[in-house]
Amino acid sequence: MHSITFEFHANGRGETRAIGIANLVIAGWTGRDMHKVQEHIEELAAIGVAPPATVPCFYRASTLLLTTDSAMDCLGAESSGEAEFFLLRTDDGWWVGTGSDHTDRKVEAYSITVSKQMCPKPIAATLWRLDDVAPHWDQLQILSEVDDGNGFTTYQQGSVAAMRAPADLIARYEAINGPITPGTLMFGGTLPVHGGIRAREKFRQSLHDPVLGRTISHSYTTRWLPN
Repeated sequence: MHSITFEFHANGRGETRAIGIANLVIAGWTGRDMHKVQEHIEELAAIGVAPPATVPCFYRASTLLLTTDSAMDCLGAESSGEAEFFLLRTDDGWWVGTGSDHTDRKVEAYSITVSKQMCPKPIAATLWRLDDVAPHWDQLQILSEVDDGNGFTTYQQGSVAAMRAPADLIARYEAINGPITPGTLMFGGTLPVHGGIRAREKFRQSLHDPVLGRTISHSYTTRWLPN
């Protein structure tokens, strides 16, 4: 079982501990607004990705892909990040964090499932208890930025309200696969990008809580290995 050390924050207190991750689930096509979902479908269709058979859908991936490192390797120069919130089920309940569903876009054009296995999935090492943010969930903000060569520029920006709420995602997954067990980490879906999907080596992201005045941030650099 892949073990990751997180900082757990609840009720104004923090605790650091390692958690074994037994299952990695990547939820896709999770938008609440079907017009926005269609926008993302068309966004991916523009780079050759076939539309999904159903929405939302849930992809399984290797837990070994998860990393809190700030640098990683990917084969070729055709992968890019996607800022998302993620949910983590532990023995003491649900937690929320942020990560990047970094994806190989060339492989994605012929198989989304295979593309999910091709790249590491960088995640921040800080978690908030879901119960602490659930009352104002829709006010949480996601931001990602990429370096286009002249410094960082906005790549994605918006509220988590654009995606299905945690309870909805959990219920839909469990209706298909049964109860979610401790050690399961689920990515919650992503926002459309500004300026089109593009591969960039430097990516940074944040999940901001304007009500409690706190932010989870993570940044990473991708080294493109010769293909």
